[in-house]
Amino acid sequence: MEKLKERWGIESNWSLLAIFIVFAINGSFAAWVAKPVTNFIGLSSGTISGFIYWPLRILLVFPIYQLTLPIVGWLFGQFKFFWEFEKKFLSRLGLGFLFKTKGD
Repeated sequence: MEKLKERWGIESNWSLLAIFIVFAINGSFAAWVAKPVTNFIGLSSGTISGFIYWPLRILLVFPIYQLTLPIVGWLFGQFKFFWEFEKKFLSRLGLGFLFKTKGD
């Protein structure tokens, strides 16, 4: 755990615990939110093949997860960590332009 705390720049075990809790809650939350969204747009495992439904639902979970991660992190007092985490992650996906400022 010490290596992880050093890598992430975390000083206390409580912050590390909060970060793990945020990852767990947000993953469950994103999966939970994806179900009514897929139903709203008319997709269900009963109307289309599971081979199409599940990949579409997983693709839907991804942006929900990314959008809600800083929010859930904020609720646990870890917004700064998760905002930096999001910027780094999305930059690696080629979406770093979303975080550029006029001076960059």
